[in-house]
Amino acid sequence: MRITQGTFSFLPDLSDEQITRQIDYCLGNGWALGIEYTDDPHPRNTYWEMFGAPMFDLRDAAGIMAELAGCRATWPQHYIRLTAFDSSAGTESIVMAFIVNRPQVEPGFKLLRHEVEGRTVRYSIESYAVQAQPEGARYTQAN
Repeated sequence: MRITQGTFSFLPDLSDEQITRQIDYCLGNGWALGIEYTDDPHPRNTYWEMFGAPMFDLRDAAGIMAELAGCRATWPQHYIRLTAFDSSAGTESIVMAFIVNRPQVEPGFKLLRHEVEGRTVRYSIESYAVQAQPEGARYTQAN
């Protein structure tokens, strides 16, 4: 199951050359970039860990790619995304975010159905990553 969060998430993974072009686009718009990582990309987990501080002062894609290489080396089996911030309105607003690294195995999510009072049905999402079940085994056991 492929996680589809952020810009370009339904496309094949971007190459480093394509990532560099997107960084150039962001810098051309005056946006600052930050690098974030996580091992739990739950849709409600919007606050990923920062890899260093946002790069408000960098205006060269090569410097940002060097930071990205450092993050990939440190967290090779995590999701890593680049986040672009626009401060033109007086606050730092995220205007673009896209995944630039994925683990070799993406565990995915399961949909849980909860029947509550009356005939009300509530749904929640749980990450397979928190269950410690290997890929392929998660559907064979009753959950």
